[in-house]
Amino acid sequence: MGKETGTREDGPGGREWARHWRYPQLPGLDLLRAHYVRHTFPRHAHDGYVIAAVTGGIEEIGMPAGTLRAGPGSVVLINPEVPHSARAGEPEGWAYSTLYPSRELITEVAAEIGTLRGTPGFTAEMVLDGQGAKLITDVHRAAETGNALAADTLLRAVVARMLSRHAAPLPARTVARAGGTDAERARAVLEERMAAPPSLEQLATELGTSPFALLRAFRERYGMPPHTWLTDARVRRARRLLDAGAAPAEVAVAVGFTDQPHLNRHFTRIVGVPPGAYRRARAL
Repeated sequence: MGKETGTREDGPGGREWARHWRYPQLPGLDLLRAHYVRHTFPRHAHDGYVIAAVTGGIEEIGMPAGTLRAGPGSVVLINPEVPHSARAGEPEGWAYSTLYPSRELITEVAAEIGTLRGTPGFTAEMVLDGQGAKLITDVHRAAETGNALAADTLLRAVVARMLSRHAAPLPARTVARAGGTDAERARAVLEERMAAPPSLEQLATELGTSPFALLRAFRERYGMPPHTWLTDARVRRARRLLDAGAAPAEVAVAVGFTDQPHLNRHFTRIVGVPPGAYRRARAL
């Protein structure tokens, strides 16, 4: 794959590359095709779903229940708001094709196949499914060649395949501890004051609890400490602002990063491409 707009490429001989983009004919979907060697994704979560086909090497995915090792023919399935990390599982890295369908797209396909009631959720985190993995890569290939009919058909086929085989209605989330309410209130404060957040001690005082109790409750509720969650939330908001056409320098200030290099570093770690390349790919 040659270097193209919206692509990051570095390392000896261009061994590491990525393209994160949207195909206008597939609304409600982001696409990422990449080969990573040194890149590691810190713990983060997505607004929507993840359906990823590993096409080469080994990817190690850190999930709440443990670490998965996904090789060629594996399909990784992650539900919205599930914290996870990723890195290479061998020195040569890993290659994969990933679909990021929105909640609305997943719900629409679930309604069309008529086998699920309520909000769908994947019941498996990784499955060996060579045909499903091929469908995912075929969605990318069709989108990259501008074949809208094939891309849409293949997308719905692979989503329906995964939902019919590996999904069930998501259970209503219940907060196990009384501190869960404090965690949700803390999240709301951090979202509202993202550009100038309080310290952990200030936040705990505002909520009438202790820093340690709040930290424990937040980690239990969201799978990461408040500062890690805030960085992830800033990057998510940065993506929305970049999608709307804002310049990276403006976005950095708006979401609370100290400067554009700070945005670049965290954005690249979590999204997999720099904000400038991400924005250019959206403008195509």
